[in-house]
Amino acid sequence: MSAADIVGLILSYVYAFGLLLLVEAIGKKLSWPQDVTRKIIHIGAGMWVWGILYFFEHWYFGIIPFATFIVLNYLFYRKETFKAMDKTDSSPGTVYFALSITILFAWLWRTGSPDDRVPVAVAAVMAMTWGDALASLIGKRWGKRVFTVFKHRRSVEGSLAMFMGSLLAIGLTLWLLPGSALSPGSAGLLQSHKLLVILMSALLATIAEALSPAGTDNLSVPLLTAGFLWLWI
Repeated sequence: MSAADIVGLILSYVYAFGLLLLVEAIGKKLSWPQDVTRKIIHIGAGMWVWGILYFFEHWYFGIIPFATFIVLNYLFYRKETFKAMDKTDSSPGTVYFALSITILFAWLWRTGSPDDRVPVAVAAVMAMTWGDALASLIGKRWGKRVFTVFKHRRSVEGSLAMFMGSLLAIGLTLWLLPGSALSPGSAGLLQSHKLLVILMSALLATIAEALSPAGTDNLSVPLLTAGFLWLWI
């Protein structure tokens, strides 16, 4: 384990618990609704994958923080430790969130190798991070055209937000990350395929979110999106 890996581990846990405690305190002070604080934590946690890429020297140490939060999030969920994140009727989506990131990074991230496909993992996580959060926040507040799938309510407006958020998040990731200092050995999409693949992956993420029962979209969205992108990169 290198010094960079040790720093990465320390900062990952400081960031994670700092995020939880800060949002818990601010949400309570300002009386933010739980769906808002939960999605702020969702976005903050998802964005840390960029910190993981920056700080860690070896991928097998870099997957440890999210892997440990599979267990920790389950305990937080069962005990409702953080009211900003979980309540009695919450789904175990936070557990699925950490699980999907762990799976994707263990599968696709290979530091310093030409086999590195971490841009696929990050793009899929960004679709979950931003697309899902926007779908929930916009759908609950401005969703008028409602439909039900597996007894779970969705809205056309929320699905449109999901598509646009995923499209932007996937597009920016696949533009910025391949071949960069964070993933120097990775390849990007062929220019001739780029726009179509990004559009199709955003559409797939949107369909997965719309059809997934509560909480399971944190598995279906990133895993299906990554599987589709992996075929092209």
